[in-house]
Amino acid sequence: MSGAAAPAPALGHVVETGIYVEDLDRACAFYEGVLGLAPMLSDARFRAYPLGRTVLLLFKRGSALETIQLPGGTIPPHDGAGRLHFALAVAAADIGPWRVRLADHGVEIEGETCWPKGAVSLYFRDPDGNLLELVSPGLWANY
Repeated sequence: MSGAAAPAPALGHVVETGIYVEDLDRACAFYEGVLGLAPMLSDARFRAYPLGRTVLLLFKRGSALETIQLPGGTIPPHDGAGRLHFALAVAAADIGPWRVRLADHGVEIEGETCWPKGAVSLYFRDPDGNLLELVSPGLWANY
């Protein structure tokens, strides 16, 4: 190898985020009932939910431990454990209605942060203990 490495090609946005849950039906009831998501693809192993340009994947923990053979190729094994965190974008005007919706569904808001650039974050957990964040614009330089 000679000289400096070439710069990395550009990356875009995150296409998928996957989390792992113990009880897929229970988790789907939460994501569909509380968050209002509608699945676009599902089977016994997982559900896929569209979120703007990204996809939220819920996998039943332990269901993807073998290589998946598809007509176009393979998906290597994957799995995860522990309480994860991810944030979902919401409009600033929707923070109040989200507080009400979460309360109406018996979901405790564990934390709330008002960020220096004006964003507001609401933190709560799904049935598997994953920490979800609803955040309005102004959190990061690119959001």
